[in-house]
Amino acid sequence: MPVTFNHTIVAARDRTESARFFQEIFEAASAPSWGPFTNVLLDGGVLIQFADLPVEAYPEIQNQHYAFLVDDALFDRAYRRLRDKGVEHWADPQMRRPGETNTGHGGRGVYFRDPAGHFLEMITTPYL
Repeated sequence: MPVTFNHTIVAARDRTESARFFQEIFEAASAPSWGPFTNVLLDGGVLIQFADLPVEAYPEIQNQHYAFLVDDALFDRAYRRLRDKGVEHWADPQMRRPGETNTGHGGRGVYFRDPAGHFLEMITTPYL
């Protein structure tokens, strides 16, 4: 069997809010949740599991970067939702071009933060 990506756990302050944000922006499906996880299912069977971190033990969440490859139609819809919700976004990871998208790597891309502060990237063309 080839190696495929199956799931990841994403730290959150409010796992329900973070899962809802992903579902709304990326049109991701909800999935059965259990224990400390609120789950979202992406195409290809990839599961994102949101888990609340206890503030007492982890006063700061270590922000991570997650990149999502989408088609042009979903990019248009998701980008419209980002703007409609007033989500701050940038064309570049250095956050020097606010309110813009980029056309790097032959496609379009945008950077923004989720409710927990993770730095998300949405692109229409893979880098490789």
